[in-house]
Amino acid sequence: MSGATGRIGVGVPATTRRRVLQVLGGTAATLGVGRVGAQDGGTVTVLVGAATTMDATARMVSEHLKDVLGRSVITVSKLGAGGRVALGELRRAAPDGRTLMVSTSSGFAIYPNIYTKLDYDPVADFTPIAGISWFDVALATGPATGPATGPGVGAPDLKALLAWARAKGAEAAYGAAPGNGSSSHFAGIAMSLASGIPMTMVPYRDSTVGMTDLVAGRLPMLITGTGAMTELHKAGKLRVIASSGATRTPLVTDVPTFAEAGLDVQVVNSVGLYGPAKLPQDLVARLAAGIDGLLAKPEARSKLLAMGMTPQPMNATQLAASLAADRKHFEALAKKSGYVPEAASS
Repeated sequence: MSGATGRIGVGVPATTRRRVLQVLGGTAATLGVGRVGAQDGGTVTVLVGAATTMDATARMVSEHLKDVLGRSVITVSKLGAGGRVALGELRRAAPDGRTLMVSTSSGFAIYPNIYTKLDYDPVADFTPIAGISWFDVALATGPATGPATGPGVGAPDLKALLAWARAKGAEAAYGAAPGNGSSSHFAGIAMSLASGIPMTMVPYRDSTVGMTDLVAGRLPMLITGTGAMTELHKAGKLRVIASSGATRTPLVTDVPTFAEAGLDVQVVNSVGLYGPAKLPQDLVARLAAGIDGLLAKPEARSKLLAMGMTPQPMNATQLAASLAADRKHFEALAKKSGYVPEAASS
């Protein structure tokens, strides 16, 4: 070999040059170089379209992916339209692995059933990468004792609360946070259908406001994320009486599921990592393995549980199948309830 130039090809036979390039090409593929666009040390952006719990989850994922990808990974919050702003940005991103998103399943499973016009296709425009966790919502009423004396306050269980609601009929109101079209709203729809009671939904954009009205006795019942109500439930300031998962939430194990309480209601929301359409499958597999590694860490699992989420690793195929099943589930609920979709996506 002549000349210490540091360049492949100077004084090297053609067959050797080809072999060296093949080896380097294989090494690059193994490391994810080229497919992920790491040649220039580019930063990977993990989008998130919701605050608090989702933002914290996205930041946990980003921190872990720094080691998996060997590069800078940042979390960028794109709030607005229930996560659709962030989904729109993800849809427009190049399939090079530089732009990813941590999202709930709402945008892929619920929104197609509540909007007549979306600026994205929930299947064709995205690549499911890996499942991270699931979370349920719960039904709560006011405290059993205290200054609050409003309707429905103090009901000891679902049976008693529904007996009160049945006597009120359409005048029986439940709060849902977040409001129209959310998993909380659909849990209320399912509750109304299963019980045969035509209850009225009161939308709350913020669960804190809903819980304030509930504790004060201005609202007879509220459906929102179980994690948001756990502390007040344990303090006796409100009473969580049913959760919407297939199994009891680990946050309040004394609370039965709707099914255990005698009502056919099951509504859960998954959280996953997604990319734009046509993301290379080797990169999808690598990222999914990275999420598996994250969820194997006891500290990561503990953080998710503390935020009201149950860790649930899923590969890309499993996540896609879960979304498809959820879309059918929410479609059936929407049709049975006569839910009228919104005309616009904004």
